[in-house]
Amino acid sequence: MELKSRRLLYHVSIDPQAIFVEQPLRRGFPVVWRLLYLLASFYVAATVVGGIGLGWYSLHPKSPPIRAYEERNVQAAAREQSVEFRDVELTSPDGVVLRAWYMRPQEANGDAVILLHGVTDNRMGVYPIGKFLADHHYTVLMPDARHHGASGGLTTYGVREVDDIRRWLNWLENQEPARCVYGLGESMGGMELLESLPREPRFCAIVAESASASFREEAYYRFGRPFHTGPWLGRTFFRPPLEAGILFVRLWYGVDLGTVTPEQAVVGTKVPILLIHGLNDRVVLPYHSDWIQAKNPTAITVWKVPGAIHTGAYKAAPQEFEQRVLEWFASHPSPVRPSSSASVPAT
Repeated sequence: MELKSRRLLYHVSIDPQAIFVEQPLRRGFPVVWRLLYLLASFYVAATVVGGIGLGWYSLHPKSPPIRAYEERNVQAAAREQSVEFRDVELTSPDGVVLRAWYMRPQEANGDAVILLHGVTDNRMGVYPIGKFLADHHYTVLMPDARHHGASGGLTTYGVREVDDIRRWLNWLENQEPARCVYGLGESMGGMELLESLPREPRFCAIVAESASASFREEAYYRFGRPFHTGPWLGRTFFRPPLEAGILFVRLWYGVDLGTVTPEQAVVGTKVPILLIHGLNDRVVLPYHSDWIQAKNPTAITVWKVPGAIHTGAYKAAPQEFEQRVLEWFASHPSPVRPSSSASVPAT
């Protein structure tokens, strides 16, 4: 009897059916974990490689050069209107050569405008606005941003361009001191003007079209745009690649793109700001202007343009654009006095 019991236990312990049932369970869990490991490894690798690539491209966006025939046409138009035209340049402390067009009408009104273009563009892109301002007797300076048009350097979205703006202002003052200097910027150019305000009190007023609230917020939306998710996907799934790119740029180039926050730069400024945003803008959504205005509603006015795409207000409503810009400048005919603690950094 005891021998039969042992044989029975032995047969139960090595029953092939029991082995058949347990074996897939023992092998199944390692397969799941291996798959998760591979997916996690791929995500980490893609985060690092993609972040480095995106960071590099952010500093090296493609921009068309100023073509010889374009400059000849601009010069010819200036001569026809008796407008002084000069191709000017200055060198920044880090050795970057920056170039611009300077236009002074024969009957100048004593005011000047610094006109800044957007990313992947050049001064030719804002020339129509510059021409209309010169036609209304404003002296106009149209620089190429860093790494755009005929200017050298890297694009830093305001980190280094703020100092360039100060130097262009100094250059204008050395040519002919203006009664008022205004700023008008498109997209990235608008961001740079807003970011200059904590350090540059000499503007009488500013107009910024299609400006982003921050570099990060614009990047969130650009990540999510192909998937039609808005900025949500960029704030979550694609947040690590973005942060990896920002870290790479900071460590390799010494540029902290995370500090590009125009919405914070306007806090406390007394310089009057007109924000223009097209309601059909799908590059920088209109809520960016709302966010910026919320930081300083006393100094900031927003004009949202029906039917206008990114930086397209002048094309969508040319007469109203000209009227609003001219009235904005005319209604602020003198610089806002900075507080006693504010000062312009020495050059």
